[in-house]
Amino acid sequence: MYSYHRFLIFLLILAFCAAPTFSLAQETPLVTDKVLNIMDRVKPEVNAELSAKGLKSGSNVFIRIFKLPGELEVWIEDNGRYRLFESYPICSYSGYLGPKLKEGDWQSPEGFYKVTPGQMNPRSSYHLSFNIGYPNDYDKFLKRSGSSIMVHGNCSSKGCFAMNDYRMEEIYTLAHAAFMNGQLSIDVHIFPFHLTKENMYKYRFSPWIGFWKNLREGYDAFERSRQVPVITADQGKYVVSGKIKVAMSGKKK
Repeated sequence: MYSYHRFLIFLLILAFCAAPTFSLAQETPLVTDKVLNIMDRVKPEVNAELSAKGLKSGSNVFIRIFKLPGELEVWIEDNGRYRLFESYPICSYSGYLGPKLKEGDWQSPEGFYKVTPGQMNPRSSYHLSFNIGYPNDYDKFLKRSGSSIMVHGNCSSKGCFAMNDYRMEEIYTLAHAAFMNGQLSIDVHIFPFHLTKENMYKYRFSPWIGFWKNLREGYDAFERSRQVPVITADQGKYVVSGKIKVAMSGKKK
């Protein structure tokens, strides 16, 4: 009996050793000499701006984009809530108000997206860029197509959101620092305009008003709490739960 038990233990050890191993290391953004040089140049000014506003480099980041009036907002987490760090003018975006429908329509998307460290691209032909993650589950359910939708530099767009190079360097530096400090993904919420009661009434005859009413649920949730809401997609509709995404990173602070 004793030998039999020893044999079972041996088999268990053998099976464990032969099993595939999985890395628990967090994904980090690709780093190149180019991006290191850029961040070394940009960080002192960015850190000074953060300090002046009582914020810290490496804190969690949240991004909102408004096609009208053409602004990209960077929000920084502070004690569990987000504060507006900077609103950057967008150089250019393609298309009209409304979502992206298919590959090649040169339309910029609207909706709720996420950027992971692997979507950061320091080798972009448009200076620096990150992929917003279009199409998401909502888009896929509606059979919407497209790829490589970016926020990037070079001030020129074909379906993306183009920024001035220096502003893109600041945004990229803030995102990179957040990822390196443990943020797992950055939420990017893209709206046609500020979804206020007045603007919703102004555009009430748009064919996209139903879609925008759905987006407004996520917009209002953040406006009320200054916390990023948990948003999922279900059968071609965004669902904003009562839960709030706790502003925590993968590292202890």
